[in-house]
Amino acid sequence: MMIPQRIEKKGIIAKFLEEGIKILLKKECKKISIIEVNILASSIQIIKGMIKKINVTAKNINYKDLLIDEIELEANNVKIIFKIHNRVLKFENDLTIKFKISLSESSLKKVLLSSKWNWIGNMISKKILNSDKLEDLQIKNDQLFIKAIKGKMIENKLEKVDINIENGNFFLENRVNNKSIKMPFEDKVLIENVHIKNNLIIISANSSINF
Repeated sequence: MMIPQRIEKKGIIAKFLEEGIKILLKKECKKISIIEVNILASSIQIIKGMIKKINVTAKNINYKDLLIDEIELEANNVKIIFKIHNRVLKFENDLTIKFKISLSESSLKKVLLSSKWNWIGNMISKKILNSDKLEDLQIKNDQLFIKAIKGKMIENKLEKVDINIENGNFFLENRVNNKSIKMPFEDKVLIENVHIKNNLIIISANSSINF
């Protein structure tokens, strides 16, 4: 999509803020490879306390040992207090962030089998597979499959798991057992859509952020 001519000529303040956001993200994440930040606002608008839109795209992220292949963030009509003399930026209002996360089989498997987050994989196995712990996870032909352990026995087959969204919540379902489990997201996160495309699980959601 073409960027309007007036946005291309952004001022030095917008560029300064873009670099500040990049530095902040690098500090917050254990790993982050590619970051693109675009602030749609003139210097005068920023000084007056309004940013029309902030877009952030990042890839290959490790945030608190959660692995994300790609994330896109968007915030609109952001009210700020910017003190130009000491370059201090504060958000005047709580933000609603729209985001889209892409997760690969490799990333999901590493997270759900890790010592820090394996409780989620084991919870899934117990609730919808009648098993004790997660053994394997695969995405094939844009479908999600799980293999679990019951006692000391590894289940021989992969069980297909379906995705369902209800009232902003993300559920995994085993239609064979007629069981489902709500995935543990924070209450302020509203899930809009989850689908699998090109063997990536893509989650679209929004969340409020308090300052």
